[in-house]
Amino acid sequence: MNRQSNSHPARSNRGMVTSPHELSSQAGLDVLSAGGNAVEAAIAIASCLCVTYPHFCGFGGDSFLLIGNAKGEVQTISGIGQAAQNCSGYEGSIPQRGSRAMLTSAAAVDALGKAFALSRTQLGGTKGWEELLRPAAMMARDGFPMSPSQAFWLNFRQPDMHQLSGVASAFLKHGRVPEIGTLLRQPQLAATVEALAKNGPRDFYDGALAKKIANGLRQAGSPLREQDLAKTEARIETPLSVTYRGGTLLAHQPPTQGITTLEIMGILQQFDLSKIAEGSADHYHLLIEAVKQAFLDRNAYVADPDFVSVPSARLLSMQHMIERAGRISIPRALPWPQPYQNGDTVFVAAADEHGNSVSMLSTIYFDWGSGILVGDTGLLWHNRGASFSLDPAHPNCLQPGKRPFHTLNPGMYRKNGKINMLYGTQGADGQPQTLSALLTRLIDYKQNPLTALSKPRFLLGKTFSNTQDSLKLENDVGSGTVAQLAARGHEIALISAQSPLAGHAGAIIIARDGSMCGAHDPRSDGFALGLT
Repeated sequence: MNRQSNSHPARSNRGMVTSPHELSSQAGLDVLSAGGNAVEAAIAIASCLCVTYPHFCGFGGDSFLLIGNAKGEVQTISGIGQAAQNCSGYEGSIPQRGSRAMLTSAAAVDALGKAFALSRTQLGGTKGWEELLRPAAMMARDGFPMSPSQAFWLNFRQPDMHQLSGVASAFLKHGRVPEIGTLLRQPQLAATVEALAKNGPRDFYDGALAKKIANGLRQAGSPLREQDLAKTEARIETPLSVTYRGGTLLAHQPPTQGITTLEIMGILQQFDLSKIAEGSADHYHLLIEAVKQAFLDRNAYVADPDFVSVPSARLLSMQHMIERAGRISIPRALPWPQPYQNGDTVFVAAADEHGNSVSMLSTIYFDWGSGILVGDTGLLWHNRGASFSLDPAHPNCLQPGKRPFHTLNPGMYRKNGKINMLYGTQGADGQPQTLSALLTRLIDYKQNPLTALSKPRFLLGKTFSNTQDSLKLENDVGSGTVAQLAARGHEIALISAQSPLAGHAGAIIIARDGSMCGAHDPRSDGFALGLT
């Protein structure tokens, strides 16, 4: 095994995985080592993360995958749960936590199921579904050491535990946060994963497990019912794309903000970054202002295209991106009091020696999701429904059966007809922002993944931890850069270097000869692992 260190990325010619939790990554590497492909490895990793990273993802959430093959062909799977058919009775605003926030079904399991089927039919997959979920079931049953990230978020949410009854009962010990490394067992979740492994992914939606889940949702006070689970289907779609520096960036279609990351990069394509020093005030200012221009379009248009018209082609047209780039003032920052989207997520990537690759994000929206356990299933349900608006004129207005706007947008970069890069990050509104910094460092400045991931990052606007419309900068950005950005009109608030608030990103670069170089964010508990 070739493991990422503090100073070097992981390298391999045979296969590589990355995720924010090392035990989960190891489960994926074991699949590759046993002859499995990248999709099978990603399923094993993602399933384990639903156990080991319950603060950021779970089977009761949503998932998104880009799957590439040796020919450079890419398909996306959008696993987005839809609003309950009976979602009336909401007034003023949708609660961010609790049972009334549990108003969309969870499509993560069906997304994994569709990825499994695609692997079998198109990529020569040989591993069984039960085999791929076995490590997750074992970790839930036998336990695993609680991670620093989980401890951080339990401590961070201690003041809110009265709203997070499921979190308190499942993860606190006598009302206190356990020490890092404490063995954490989840027997109810283990039984659920074992049933899912035995009976297949659709058991979650229209089998015996679905009845158990629906009963738990009803008892918790959620508007979701059995028919809502049965209607839940992940979608296999073609990706959106934009050209960048001689290659093509690929992302999911709306209602995700994949289009937003692509628009940001399309705007940056209009500038010559070779004349701008990496990490300089000019670099950060340009990234931030491109983010602002794309966010204005995102907030105005991006929602479920089944219900509203999303002008994707126009937003990604060269004419529009040139026009948006022309609105950027190099000397002055655009004032920024815009709505903030919250959320927490995990990034998973896998590549095998046959040219197959996966870039994936899974989420339960806020850290710990709704905070409510579903009956005795051990499932924390997500609160993605809280992202809907109750304004009838808003494109993301709540309607029965509608899919909510999603911040998740994992990506791929294709060059010379082959998949060259897998990338993604946790962080809600911070996702396109982190990706703009990461991609320019990887593509424009030719940095290796670990170097690019270790550099200081920014976060624009309100966050769940800071309600000011300021520009958050990790404090190792340098006092000179801070002063120059402030002089351009950015209202700056410093956060600690390598802050957990700045997102957990990951990346794998695949060279033309098939060699791989990857890393996971030093802000996380994870590492990239490569086969030797």
